[in-house]
Amino acid sequence: MKKVAILIFDKVEVLDFAGPFEVFSVSYDKAGNKLYDVCLIAEEEGVVKARNNFQVIPNKLIDTNEKFDMVLIPGGFGTRTEMNNEAIKDWIKAQFEQVELMLSVCTGSLVLATSGLLENISATTHHGAFDELAAVAPNTKIIKGTKYVDNGKVITSGGISAGIEMALHVVAKQYGIEQARKTANYMEYTWHEE
Repeated sequence: MKKVAILIFDKVEVLDFAGPFEVFSVSYDKAGNKLYDVCLIAEEEGVVKARNNFQVIPNKLIDTNEKFDMVLIPGGFGTRTEMNNEAIKDWIKAQFEQVELMLSVCTGSLVLATSGLLENISATTHHGAFDELAAVAPNTKIIKGTKYVDNGKVITSGGISAGIEMALHVVAKQYGIEQARKTANYMEYTWHEE
C-alpha cells in the first residue's frame, strides 16, 4: 500500500485536496485491498479553514518522521502565503528527496516552484495563474490547455477538478489503466484518459 500525504493549509481549495483524496481512498485491488493510505497533513495542530469556511482537521503534522510514497500540494488562495513559508518549503524539499511522486493541483504549483522543484521541467496550473507561475518559475515550460503534465517524478495539474484527472492518471501509472477505470467507475466519474 502506498502512503500519500496531502498538505492542507488555510484557504486551500476544497476540491483540490478532496478530489484526489477520494480517488486514492476508494482505489482497491480485485481482492478488496486498499491501494493507498491517505492522510491530510498540516504545519500545525487544529482546524484548517479551507475556502468558503470549510473546516477540516489534519491527520498528521509535517514534523512527523514518517516516510511517504507521494506528497500532493493542492492550490487555492492560501498558496500565496505558503509559497513564502520556509517551514513548508523545507518540508516539501525534504520529502522530494524520498518520495516516488510529488504532485500539485492548481496553484499548488506555485509552492513547488518556490521550493525549486519545477526548474527546467514542464508544468501546468490553474488557467488564471499562468502568469504568476511564469513569474516565480522563469525556467519552467508552462503547458496550457491540459489537465496535467507528467514529468516522471513531478506531476502538476490544472485547477480544481483537474486534480481528479491527475489522481486517476497516477492510479493508472502505478496500478494499470484498468484499475484507474475501475476507480473512476466506482466514483461515477467520466475520466478523460490521456
